[in-house]
Amino acid sequence: MTIALEKETEQAAQSETKVKAQIWSNSERWRRLGAEAVGTFTIVFAAGGATVASQLTGVQLGLLGAAFASGLAVTAMIYALGHICGAHFNPAVTLAFSLVRHFPIKEVPGYILAQLGGACLAASLLRLLYGDIAHLGSNLPSQGAVQSLILEIVISFFLMFVIMAVATDSRAVGQAAALAIGLTVTFAILVAGPISGGSMNPARSFGPALLSWTWQDQWVYWLGPIIGAPLGGLVYQLLRGDERS
Repeated sequence: MTIALEKETEQAAQSETKVKAQIWSNSERWRRLGAEAVGTFTIVFAAGGATVASQLTGVQLGLLGAAFASGLAVTAMIYALGHICGAHFNPAVTLAFSLVRHFPIKEVPGYILAQLGGACLAASLLRLLYGDIAHLGSNLPSQGAVQSLILEIVISFFLMFVIMAVATDSRAVGQAAALAIGLTVTFAILVAGPISGGSMNPARSFGPALLSWTWQDQWVYWLGPIIGAPLGGLVYQLLRGDERS
């Protein structure tokens, strides 16, 4: 009788522990998704806001201003949220991490939805504040879709290559990781911005496009990063060799 009671008590305790673990796991997951949404919101608000404010006020921030607005926002959000969610803030980066087996595939849909949601909220706020000015900072090719597609593939490759180095390789990971990624975003926009806008991020392009209803060549800003980012991740995996060597 006593043994049976002890077994029942032990089973009840185990069941309670499992329930608590599940609740904790769900709570952790929602925190990660929330962090991804906040980070993406900030990046889109900064990138789109720089363009909108420049046109609204006549203060010409130019390409350099747009590049630094985006790069600084990325750097700040990685420092602020990287320890919570991994700081993807980009559907192409999430897919690339999954393909190189640094991120569970079952988490991919949630992360992408959170990123798109954050981007749309940022674009909504920009529209509420300023109206539909400069298409809310939407990315648009200036020299043709094919040229922009190639550029988006190349700069997304560079971005993911650097992310893989500083975020997954123990020989390179450090406090400067966020700065390295932010500077990569900055130089990529300086190089590709005049032609493609320098998106590298489907969420960054999708939010302003949806809220300003600017769909011209939107596919470029999905296909380019989705091709380029995984390629960057795979190439770094091939080059990294043995971390112990």
